[in-house]
Amino acid sequence: MPHHLPPRRPPALPSSGRETLAPGQAGGRSPAAQQVLIEAREPRAAELRQRERVPVRPERWLAPSSGGAHLQPHGGRCLGNCSRRGLDGRSRAPAALRGAPMSRLPDRERAPDGNDSRGDTGPQEMVPSRKNVVLVDGVILNGPTTDAKAGERFVEDACRLIMEEVILKATDIREKVCEWRPPEELKRLLDLELRDAGEPHHRLLERCQDIIRYSVKTNHPRFFNQLYAGLDYYSLVARFMTEALNPSVYTYEVSPVFLLVEEAVLKKMIEFIGWKEGDGIFNPGGSVSNMYAMNLARYKYCPDIKEKGLSGLPRLILFTSAECHYSMKKSASFLGIGTENVCFVETDGRGKMIPEELEKRVQEAEKEGAAPFLVCATSGTTVLGAFDPLDEIADICERHGLWLHVDASWGGSALMSRKHCRLLQGIHRADSVAWNPHKMLMAGIQCCAFLVKDKSDLLKRCYSANASYLFQQDKFYDVSYDTGDKSIQCSRRPDAFKFWMAWKALGTLGLEERVNRALALSRYLVEEIKKREGFKLLMEPEYANICFWYIPPSLRQMEEGPEFWAKLHLVAPAIKERMMKKGSLMLGYQPHRGKVNFFRQVVISPQVSREDMDFLLDEIDLLGRDM
Repeated sequence: MPHHLPPRRPPALPSSGRETLAPGQAGGRSPAAQQVLIEAREPRAAELRQRERVPVRPERWLAPSSGGAHLQPHGGRCLGNCSRRGLDGRSRAPAALRGAPMSRLPDRERAPDGNDSRGDTGPQEMVPSRKNVVLVDGVILNGPTTDAKAGERFVEDACRLIMEEVILKATDIREKVCEWRPPEELKRLLDLELRDAGEPHHRLLERCQDIIRYSVKTNHPRFFNQLYAGLDYYSLVARFMTEALNPSVYTYEVSPVFLLVEEAVLKKMIEFIGWKEGDGIFNPGGSVSNMYAMNLARYKYCPDIKEKGLSGLPRLILFTSAECHYSMKKSASFLGIGTENVCFVETDGRGKMIPEELEKRVQEAEKEGAAPFLVCATSGTTVLGAFDPLDEIADICERHGLWLHVDASWGGSALMSRKHCRLLQGIHRADSVAWNPHKMLMAGIQCCAFLVKDKSDLLKRCYSANASYLFQQDKFYDVSYDTGDKSIQCSRRPDAFKFWMAWKALGTLGLEERVNRALALSRYLVEEIKKREGFKLLMEPEYANICFWYIPPSLRQMEEGPEFWAKLHLVAPAIKERMMKKGSLMLGYQPHRGKVNFFRQVVISPQVSREDMDFLLDEIDLLGRDM
């Protein structure tokens, strides 16, 4: 809790806090905090009853001072003293109308003549003037209607709740990863219905507490379910700041700081890719980055498509790995290219695209009269964590004049590590790259960059619409900083700021250590899997994706035939159900390219320890040994 907040000892909310794991299930860490206390606020209705109320009849209103002023219900035109304005230029409502008396303004001062003096004299008492009330369509327009003090108290209490229930408990392994409830039961518990009347603040805080309780704790050290996890405190503060400031990153005039931050971050990321210069934009997700790349490559191949559309174009075809992200199919469908024109190139046993197969498929497409225009390689596939051979793929693209895009949404963060950047050898030869710092680098969802080697404004030419109400060319500053026209979005979040804050706090060396530690823990888990009875690796991992089967005792003596694999296919889903209902950890599973269901464990968070790796294997064995 911030030190400047007044001390309080409010009553606790009804017991609805997060449940903890039973002793012995947590591995020995102590809890981070006590149950949060939330001040129960009196309902707003009672608060309003204490105020002076505006009379129901609008014909007459009496000011707090002697005398009165009359409403003129004639379309809103005020015939009284409406010329006086507040310090911000807005008409000021009388204190009784706003529900609070006029008070000192600590940051501004007013001269005796009524003008803003800003520092000539000390703060002076502001006396409310008698004003006529403006009424339009039955609505009184004088003064703001928001109760700022009540709102501030609510934000303060909600922040205290977030601090106690989310942040301080983030590394407490005695807390559950999830509090599982079926959908219909959860609907009842959360009271999701939206009603005509609003709810008092104390009830809203109860709702907040319930939402925290029943949400999955992705910052928990034992959340391994996705390609993101953990809590970075610095990017979290950046998110708090941007949510409070509510900026939109399209022009320098409305978002000067965050546009400069984005420029600085993109420049540094371009440097790590190995380009001397480049361009880019932050956007909502790696899937969108892949769509950007597909559309930009098509625009480069046929610039007329922006204005004339698809008519008259040859059959365009693109090539990608059979292990690529599913967004490639979605992008082809969305852009009108068609999923039948996505050629999936065969991969080797480790999930890497085979260059010879790519060459063969490109030549076949050319002979058929199709128009190849794009190759999408993958650096860090979603399931196996495979890295395509970029140098060999780049050679093929150069021979055939194809745009090379590298989807490094997951694996791009290895560029931060001098030890592991070799995984992306040849990425500097790409024309575009997708890289998501919200994954391995924990910048917070979502934080995704689309980077382009071209520096001739190709990105802007492709996507600009030259909206005259935003991107005027006669502004008083350098309009090259109005970068929003490079985006397919209008409103755009300042996602780069989260990554910038973490980078400033940790430095490049700190981010490198984050990558190195995650991959070292992955290597430790692999060696433990090899030692333990009942665990079997699919393959030696190349990155942080560890894929393995758990074989329960009942199957360990069975020959690996069709019956064995059919029964093993049922094991991972059953264990996943048990772990989620228990809340002890979360781990993903899937079938993949002919292989029956297996677990995919991913290490990301620096809060994860060797003990968590041991617990993972112990817990799977505990949950599955009776199958």
